[in-house]
Amino acid sequence: MPKVLVVDDEENIVELIRYNLDREGYTVIAAADGEAALKLAKEEQPDLIILDVMLPGQDGLSVCRVLQQEAKTKRIPIIMVSARVEEVDRILGLEMGADDYITKPFSPRELLARVKARLRRGHLESEGKAVAEKKRLVHGPLVIDQEKFTVTLSGVKQDFTPKEFELLRFLASEPGRVFSREYLLEHIWGYDYAGDSRTVDVHIRHIRQKLEQVPGAPQFIETVRGVGYRFKEGL
Repeated sequence: MPKVLVVDDEENIVELIRYNLDREGYTVIAAADGEAALKLAKEEQPDLIILDVMLPGQDGLSVCRVLQQEAKTKRIPIIMVSARVEEVDRILGLEMGADDYITKPFSPRELLARVKARLRRGHLESEGKAVAEKKRLVHGPLVIDQEKFTVTLSGVKQDFTPKEFELLRFLASEPGRVFSREYLLEHIWGYDYAGDSRTVDVHIRHIRQKLEQVPGAPQFIETVRGVGYRFKEGL
């Protein structure tokens, strides 16, 4: 069964999560601080990490950033948990590389649904529903290798988070087709984000920063005002 690393210094929260995940057959390991979390993540290679923002010592945001930078842990999905409800905190968590963000107090059923949604897709190696089956997507100077999970631009490898790669691959698989933010949330994140379309915008901005040579002049991903995004045709 999938292994989940729960990182929280509140013992009652850890036990609540453990109880609900245990009932579904998941293996749960836990850490109470950032350093222990990083050590366990590298040693145990969990299938998913539930990470609290407020931790003693190294906080959850910095832990998330380190996990995204390490080759052994960068593809592990992260659900960030926080008592902070402001939009800026949610955006910051996503910018650090988290795949999801849920606020305390949370419903155990909602958290379990989000865990299932992430794990249902497995690792990127087993993902690919609704995208082309070709190993490589080539659009002008941009090459997306679906087997190696790499993106190169004019022969130079670009550093993408798993979610950024997944979103870019999804759009590039159907050039010219317009996808609404809600559609992308459902098919990339796996469930309704309750209208939080800013999640898509944050990831699109990161992709553009890595690929676009002229700010404000999209070379690959176009914004369709009032609708969503599309990958350019004829590149």
